[in-house]
Amino acid sequence: MRKLAAGNWKMNGTRAGLAEVQALLAAQPDPACEMLLCPPATLIAAMAALTQGSRLQVGAQDCHARASGAHTGDLSAAMLADAGASHVILGHSERRADHGETDAQVRTKAEAAIATGLVAIVCLGETEAERDAGQTLEVIGAQLDGSVPEDATAANLVIAYEPVWAIGTGRTPTIAQIAEVHGFLRARLTARIGAEAAGVRLLYGGSVKPGNAAEIFAVPDVDGALVGGASLKAADFAPIVAALSAA
Repeated sequence: MRKLAAGNWKMNGTRAGLAEVQALLAAQPDPACEMLLCPPATLIAAMAALTQGSRLQVGAQDCHARASGAHTGDLSAAMLADAGASHVILGHSERRADHGETDAQVRTKAEAAIATGLVAIVCLGETEAERDAGQTLEVIGAQLDGSVPEDATAANLVIAYEPVWAIGTGRTPTIAQIAEVHGFLRARLTARIGAEAAGVRLLYGGSVKPGNAAEIFAVPDVDGALVGGASLKAADFAPIVAALSAA
């Protein structure tokens, strides 16, 4: 299993930001892990053209469940693939909170992505209140059961655990807490899709930085990271990629 360092640019970035991609490629010409950046949809085609033939893959941040139709402002999985995307992030906590996305909606989007040939990166995570109430595993388990399609395999699915209270806050769970959740996810996924689950990459996300990356990547069942703000700058993302390559 090749580990995965994925970056989510969120609603950040213009064409001028592509200079950071060039800097990242110069800093990491041949990493031992896979690299992925998910920019805004406006940059997918330009970034895909820039990275063609390199080790850096390009993904999207969301897709619609339908292949086409009267859905103003939305993009289908096929459109994203046509623009050069190979992956798509689905069910991110910001989509679940800001757009009211449910597990069922995330699942239909993941089904559409997989049917199109994209790798679905399905995000799961508990809020601070849920963590404090001791409901983390219950919440994560329900999200996994409701969001992951039946036809998911190691080739078309990535799971990203992102505790909501750690995203962009500078706070991270303890190593023991990360290990508990990732071990739980592996077991739950095995119960769901069988032996195929052993090859599904489980990413950790939530205030991953160069300073804590190596410690996080040493945790069993952590197969990479989904990085937010630190993926916007090559100087921040390259050390994370290097730490994962060395893990």
